Amino acid sequence: MVSAFPTSLEPSMRSSDDAEVIVVGGGPAGASVAAFLAREGVHVCLLDRARFPRDKPCAEYLSPEASRVLAELGVLGQVEGAGAAQLDGMIVRAPSGRTFHGAFATARGFRGFRERGLALRRVHLDSLVLGAARAHGACVVEGARVSALVHAQGRVSGVVSEADGRRVVRRAALVIGADGLRSIVARRLGLAAHAVWPRRVAFVAHYRGVAGMGRAGEMHVHADGYVGLADVGHGETNVAIVVPARIAREAKGDAAGFFDAWLARRTHLTARFAHAERVSDVRATGPFASRARRAWAPGAALVGDAADFFDPFTGEGIYAALRGGELLAPFALEALRGDARAQARALAAYDDARRREFAGKWRVERIIGAAVGVPLLMNHAARVLGREQHLADLLVGIAGDVVPANALFTPRVLAHFLRP
Repeated sequence: MVSAFPTSLEPSMRSSDDAEVIVVGGGPAGASVAAFLAREGVHVCLLDRARFPRDKPCAEYLSPEASRVLAELGVLGQVEGAGAAQLDGMIVRAPSGRTFHGAFATARGFRGFRERGLALRRVHLDSLVLGAARAHGACVVEGARVSALVHAQGRVSGVVSEADGRRVVRRAALVIGADGLRSIVARRLGLAAHAVWPRRVAFVAHYRGVAGMGRAGEMHVHADGYVGLADVGHGETNVAIVVPARIAREAKGDAAGFFDAWLARRTHLTARFAHAERVSDVRATGPFASRARRAWAPGAALVGDAADFFDPFTGEGIYAALRGGELLAPFALEALRGDARAQARALAAYDDARRREFAGKWRVERIIGAAVGVPLLMNHAARVLGREQHLADLLVGIAGDVVPANALFTPRVLAHFLRP
């Protein structure tokens, strides 16, 4: 495909490092959009500062609808073949000790692409999705750190990257920032914005031999944070502790010590970890709660965590990244075919579509985020959801992208939560 949108260089001056689209970041969002564009014949160059396979702190849960995007990319079979665990739903424990269990398959009669979610360590998942981008024809450059954006004629026209001691100016008709929570692209565009609330930090590790792990993810909420447990295949359990940033400061550079002490105080979990062995380092990430003021600028677009990330409780991150890449691709194609005004219209339309796509989930995430931070609210929600199984299935179905988010915001459903 040849872009109708001019880059800042004349054809005779372009180098082999240039492309029609440069994607910064090789995680699920970047690999997804790169794959969808490359299979349409676009010359895509994807850059990531890491070398794969690489691990990353994450809850590592994929909602049932994430499997649809993986299937579109042609890697669902590979992900399942890599040993991904299959999850039927979620169990949530409130600070009071009351629990509720919601299932994906029975959620209000809705049917998703799959009835189960998946969970697989990012060290495996990211390499497979990145492999899809390569298989569709994208150029992938690992170990390339992007340090700056190139501008020409009032728009982004490329990036400056460094790899193996070589500094390269790469030019493109469109630059896509898929480089995560601390996106260099969003910051250089002046679009990054971090919310005051809720400022939470996650500490993530993997264990072998955690007792009592079943086919549901678990969330244990406490007054000083929450911990998520999920089977991620290969006999391993992802353990993610998420606490307010003010509490996370107690780690003082000793993430493992903080992790062990926090977990040891959860007496209802102590016996389950009595014979468990930690098989990975404790990695920290956050603070969370960030959203770009908008997801585009002239010559550039943002996707995945670079565009927004609220809180890991609902496990929305990987699906939102994969779906975000799929959503962006047709608008990026449209942007490549037009002049400057047409490109701006296409990218603005992408931002509007992204907001429509995720607005309902954002509302649900914020309601859950508020409840998780206030024990009284969380205890009340657990009482309601514990006695009303259809509501538990509804909420878990929404979190799993099986049920439309607006199903929560009906008078009949909301009335249940107003009862004592």
